[in-house]
Amino acid sequence: MMTWSPIAEGRRVAVGVSVASQANLLADLARRMASRQGFTVATLNLDHVVKLRSDVQFREAYAAHSHVTADGNPIVWLSRLAGDAVELVPGSDLIDPVVALAASAAVPVALFGSTDAALAAARRELEARHPGLAVVLTLAPQMGFDPTGPAADQAIAAVRDSGARLCLLALGAPKQEIFAARAAAVLPEVGFLSIGAGLDFLAGKQRRAPKLMRALALEWLWRLAGNPRRLAARYASCAAILPGLTVAALRARGTARVAAP
Repeated sequence: MMTWSPIAEGRRVAVGVSVASQANLLADLARRMASRQGFTVATLNLDHVVKLRSDVQFREAYAAHSHVTADGNPIVWLSRLAGDAVELVPGSDLIDPVVALAASAAVPVALFGSTDAALAAARRELEARHPGLAVVLTLAPQMGFDPTGPAADQAIAAVRDSGARLCLLALGAPKQEIFAARAAAVLPEVGFLSIGAGLDFLAGKQRRAPKLMRALALEWLWRLAGNPRRLAARYASCAAILPGLTVAALRARGTARVAAP
């Protein structure tokens, strides 16, 4: 469905939202689980766009994903401005519905990322929410984990040996997307869902913004207030690319109108 890419201009690989809604995504993931067909789900936000523009490896990994959702209201607004009717589908909001699909289809699950303590707490929470769920692997990476190095090979082997067919990745961008693309090529029956801080939210290690702030598109402000030193520069970089993205979205909309019969 992608008609607009926030990083297409002047680059060989285009990346954009490919799934219009959570309902569409879940329907396709359920079909893939039933047929033992793997998948890779990335959730596009402005921080990813900044990184994608300068990181070729990240860009190629993203382009290899089977599904890309809009994770962040600016991506939703820009996509709609370009003529693509998409919904907000954050990675953290996908954990429970995708895990519910796995539980109902008897698909074993792996959790990869964060820390051992957070993984244990997230596992308990998921198993309590979804009776019958089989979490067959929890794996915390060492500091400095390289998604293309020997540690990644060992992680892929661990997922394979565990029998998991759904792997929740909480490694942060770009590591989780690069790992997902690499692992999916080796494990074609496994689905990989990148969820960022999702496991830490489940474990209570981090607190997500209240629902009202999310409804008002102010989750970024909640996160900035909680960690200004780490996030101020990131959000400034995101704000800096918005004018250019707006122009590109309007240009894409105009091109689509001219091309329409």
